[in-house]
Amino acid sequence: MASAAERLVWAVETLGVRPDDRVLEIGCGHGVAVSLVCERLDGGSILGVDRSAKMIEMASRRNAGHVAAGRAAFQVAALHDADLGDSPFDLVFAVHVPVLLRGEPTRELAIVRAHLAPGGRFALPFQPLDPASTEPTIRRLAGTLEAAGFEVVDRRVASLASGRAGCVLARAR
Repeated sequence: MASAAERLVWAVETLGVRPDDRVLEIGCGHGVAVSLVCERLDGGSILGVDRSAKMIEMASRRNAGHVAAGRAAFQVAALHDADLGDSPFDLVFAVHVPVLLRGEPTRELAIVRAHLAPGGRFALPFQPLDPASTEPTIRRLAGTLEAAGFEVVDRRVASLASGRAGCVLARAR
């Protein structure tokens, strides 16, 4: 397998994954971030959801060993249709998911809040095409999260070889 893109490595480092975390990735795509998260898990697990069956097939193949070990599971579904079970997640994240970055994510943010454990973390890492939009995007995302009942606990910016990246980290209030 090809190595992970710098932005995904940075994003997963930013998440602060703990070994026993129960993690949800919204829009997991090829499953690269799932692989990086699984390297940090010892007793924890991650569920990757994506609306594309092709992406889930690729993610499952990439992470076959993690799936067999019970660290990773995948589901073809949009977030609002996903079966997230009854156990809350310690960490939910979405790397550059359009509805969360640019859309009206009211429904999606309510689902995230409903499935976060007390003290659970929510992270929105992204890398814009225009580096100058990094800080304005962070401010807008922070405002959206606060309006949806989250407490923003950190705002991060990184200068990567591929450009600037940002991340807003929050907790449910």
